[in-house]
Amino acid sequence: MAVTALAKGIRISPRKVSAVAALIRGRTVSDALVILSHTPRRSAVAVRKVVESAKANAEHNHNYKADTLHILQISVTPGPSQKRFRPVSRGMAHPFQHRTAHVRVVVEGEQRAAKKPVTTKEAKS
Repeated sequence: MAVTALAKGIRISPRKVSAVAALIRGRTVSDALVILSHTPRRSAVAVRKVVESAKANAEHNHNYKADTLHILQISVTPGPSQKRFRPVSRGMAHPFQHRTAHVRVVVEGEQRAAKKPVTTKEAKS
């Protein structure tokens, strides 16, 4: 079963974020975190947070082993753009857009063995 994490509305252009996402596509989560921590781009911080969130979701919610997780899919899609205007000469204004991105990370790995519930007889002994 795949585990996902999603970050919506990151205030970086999707083109810039997808360049960083391509670096870690198909790698293990531990390798991806090392690569992202050494990547000197602003979008690497945002992608790293999403990968860490997917790792935490897999460990705590779905009982996966952290060292067996690998990135099954990472996708970057454009979010809503904020339309703005910049003043220029002769009293005019030029339009521009602040672009946003949505990042989805899907990880998969090996599940830990389910813990056996403690019965009252075992707890007393």
